[in-house]
Amino acid sequence: MIITRTPLRISIGGGGTDAPSFYKRRNGFVLSAAIDKYIYVAINPRFTPDYLLKYSALERVDDIDEIDHRIIREALHFLKVEPGIEIVTLADIPAGTGLGSSGSFTVGLLRSLHAFRKTQIDPGALAAQACHIEIDRLGEPVGKQDQYIASYGGFTAFDFFADGSVHATRLPLSDHTLHDLEDHLVLFFTGYSRSASSILEDQHTRSQADDETMLANLAETMEIGREIHAALLDGRPAEFGRLMDQHWKIKRERSAGMSNPSIDEWYDLAIANGALGGKLVGAGAGGFLLFYAPDTDRLRAAMAGAGLPEVRFSFDQDGSTVIVRG
Repeated sequence: MIITRTPLRISIGGGGTDAPSFYKRRNGFVLSAAIDKYIYVAINPRFTPDYLLKYSALERVDDIDEIDHRIIREALHFLKVEPGIEIVTLADIPAGTGLGSSGSFTVGLLRSLHAFRKTQIDPGALAAQACHIEIDRLGEPVGKQDQYIASYGGFTAFDFFADGSVHATRLPLSDHTLHDLEDHLVLFFTGYSRSASSILEDQHTRSQADDETMLANLAETMEIGREIHAALLDGRPAEFGRLMDQHWKIKRERSAGMSNPSIDEWYDLAIANGALGGKLVGAGAGGFLLFYAPDTDRLRAAMAGAGLPEVRFSFDQDGSTVIVRG
């Protein structure tokens, strides 16, 4: 049996500029952090020539083309996996909540399939294969940060170039800065789930059409991402918190569906209770709200009073990894 563990992520800055529709025009830059919430993929050989898949549904089919799960189907096609295999998946956090679950799942599935076949693959190649599955083969209008941060782990900056290449740089954060972030970043579930693809379709279409308003918004988002990068390297996490507020205000302008009255109300409540800044993690319109707050107890009490549950987390440093090989 093979079991892999692949982290989910929180996007820190520059999100949206990792989409091909933007970086092929102006390059892109995203700062992202893997967290200790995971997707697990287990693979076991079977004695019958079929495919047994267990996720939120159960599938048992004889041919790859009969598989309903799009990512599993395309991954098995891509790696030419023969029948006689069982795949089981579990997740700490449900899909559609803005923590990059689709990209993490694709990375974890490919990692497990390579391990099952006893083939080696480095993090960059693994992420590139996951992007190929989601973007090229399935035509999803998503970016690349989820696949890359899931593969590399850590607190990592990614430069996305027009030729499709990606450069990853692990941030050499001081222990003081890292501990400060873990102490003062808080994550609340809004209770809404949404499809990242539907939110990102408008951004993709307008960027492809060279819509200057959209491209300028994304370029400004990228510059704030670089400012956040500099603040964290300089050991100024509180400045990162303030920059998050600017980042969110610019992101909200990108699409009418980015936020809603409830999310705006919760955000204002957090700021009124000491948060320096925050953002909706992921494409928008639901999922998790992330805040930086000097007084986390005050913020937690306010958000609990509004009915928002908190998810405690720390950072993952390993990226996608095989945890059982037998």
